[in-house]
Amino acid sequence: QAFFCLLLCVPWGSSCPPSCQCTERAGAKAVLCSSRHLEEIPKDIPRDAVFLKLDANSITRIPSNAFRHLSHLEELDLSRNAIEKIDRAAFKGVAAGLRTLDLSSNRIRSIPKEALLALNAKLRLANNPWHCECALQEVLWEARLDPDSVQDITCHTAPREEYVGKPLLQVLDAGVNFCSVRQRTTDVAMFITMFGWFAMVIVYVICYVRHNREDTCKHVDYLKSLPSTQGHAE
Repeated sequence: QAFFCLLLCVPWGSSCPPSCQCTERAGAKAVLCSSRHLEEIPKDIPRDAVFLKLDANSITRIPSNAFRHLSHLEELDLSRNAIEKIDRAAFKGVAAGLRTLDLSSNRIRSIPKEALLALNAKLRLANNPWHCECALQEVLWEARLDPDSVQDITCHTAPREEYVGKPLLQVLDAGVNFCSVRQRTTDVAMFITMFGWFAMVIVYVICYVRHNREDTCKHVDYLKSLPSTQGHAE
């Protein structure tokens, strides 16, 4: 933040989005769109932007390929928005060079792990109404999270009430594994499905045997009712 305050306000002409302020210093180009009442990401962000601040707006979604043309982007601030949905390919095209990604203080409950695990950037995910689940656990273990904000990743909802309101890291340190819970749930569902199919097969076999037995009994009774050969000979 101090860096942005030190940047000189040098206009870039028509290449700068109308709702933003563009500055440049020592070749580091920044696009400052903080607190501009934006509801979506501007389409005309300069391709050579290195720093992009979109914080304190009303953005609700990060669509696929939203920053794909920004191959020089190193720092992206999306904090203090109303983001609820992040597409799987939201950060496609900037994964290699991005160093910092701030998604703190939004309305994010869940996020596709594919959207974050491809990044090398340091992530800030604090102060969101997270639903603690396997995908979030995998992000916590595998992504590069800002260590100063990890404790603020709190379970707003969870499979069990006792985890609600607790930092996710604390829950995991206690030995909880959301991924194994999901696996057990999947195994139980598969077992129930297989049992159901097996039961249907058994019922079908029983009905088939009964039906054949009834047909056989009817056929035997019919044969018994016919006049015998001996009776015809007399």
